[in-house]
Amino acid sequence: MTGTLCERLFHLKEKGTTVKTECFAGITTFVTMAYILAVNPEMLSATGMDKGAVFTATALAACAATLLMALLSNYPFALAPGMGLNAYFAYTVVIKQGYSWQMALAAVFLEGIIFVLLSLTPVRESIFNAIPRPLKLGVTWGIGLFILFIGLQNAHLIVADSSTMVAIYPFRDAILSGEMRSVGVGAVLAFGGILLTGILLIRKVPGALLIGIGGVWGAAIVLELLGVYVPNPELAMYSVLPDFSAGLAVPSLAPTLMKMDFSGVLTLNFLTVTLSFLFVDVFDTLGGVIGMASQGKMLDESGRLPGIRGVLLSDALGTSIGAMLGTSTTTTFAESAAGIAAGGKTGLTSVVTAALFALSLFLSPLFLAVPGFATAPALVIVGLMMLSSIRALDPTDWRESIPAYLTMAAMPFCYSISEGIAAGVLAYVVIHLFTGKKEEKKLNPVLLVLAVVFVCKYIWL
Repeated sequence: MTGTLCERLFHLKEKGTTVKTECFAGITTFVTMAYILAVNPEMLSATGMDKGAVFTATALAACAATLLMALLSNYPFALAPGMGLNAYFAYTVVIKQGYSWQMALAAVFLEGIIFVLLSLTPVRESIFNAIPRPLKLGVTWGIGLFILFIGLQNAHLIVADSSTMVAIYPFRDAILSGEMRSVGVGAVLAFGGILLTGILLIRKVPGALLIGIGGVWGAAIVLELLGVYVPNPELAMYSVLPDFSAGLAVPSLAPTLMKMDFSGVLTLNFLTVTLSFLFVDVFDTLGGVIGMASQGKMLDESGRLPGIRGVLLSDALGTSIGAMLGTSTTTTFAESAAGIAAGGKTGLTSVVTAALFALSLFLSPLFLAVPGFATAPALVIVGLMMLSSIRALDPTDWRESIPAYLTMAAMPFCYSISEGIAAGVLAYVVIHLFTGKKEEKKLNPVLLVLAVVFVCKYIWL
């Protein structure tokens, strides 16, 4: 694109940004979420879906939805098949409940259509605007902690523990067992990457997040060549060296393209599955958008996001497009916060991210070689950035701070943005109904409806 075209489409000067900054931000966003290109095919293949086809569907769905976001909203948000939703698709709907993956894709497609209809009406916008400021702040902080937790997990600095649920990586045991040469090396490199990224930020080096990712990956390549880092697929620690032995061919989409099965669409169970996908998608998207928009100072004085309808419509269309291609729900990624932190302010950031997803179809060995422990430092630092507004709320104002606190805490501990919103909305409504003055008990009707919906969700879904 020429500079003039970029200016006309994305209003860079008005937003106080440049083509160079937007490109850096788009690359940063892509690199922090590129792991989905490896994780999603692996997860959905457990249902019997063709792994290569799912990879192609994942890249195409991310490219199409992110490009729609750029053109319909001019915001720097990126989309791809979402984590959590793909696990629900594979392990709950298909493996546990016994639906075929074709029928699960049909449920995702219908969920997307419902999502589109809601996005064309004031319903979703009303939900966004009805969420009070303390909850919006809590969502921002919660996503920050959620991203931090994901980053530490990807780095294996935090691991599962039978007695305490989570614990720091057991370096001593790893040295004795020999595991240190794979997972342990990744954990050490990730911690070094966190420190490197922090130093670069303090010194105000442009592109600090991206340099941190590249630095860790480069160090891992050197250590693998020297034999210090030894890949161990059984521990999900793979080679960091790009493998072009299979060439640059794009895996065929045929095994999953338009394979949706609508034969059970009129059954109650199918409706329940569809509504479950819809519920999680709606509130994950709203939560993510609120948090990232707040972090990027995109909200207006009333706490509203101008042009939110384009954001929501892009997300909804992306879901249905992804289902047609052959992947689980496509949603707005919280990792977009990395690009926003790198300076992204317009849809040009999303265009760059979309272009890289398209490019990944042909250079998948290169992009898939970036390990999770290399992107972890960016996620950890971005998580901290999203906590910067924590002083905006008086902690002694219990009616405001308790709902915000519960919203923040529930997201990482429940591993779900939507669960954090549910906790916050229920707490806010109940606390204000029983402690507020007469005029303060007149809560927004949309917020009251949301509280009822959440209660029904926990009872029946």
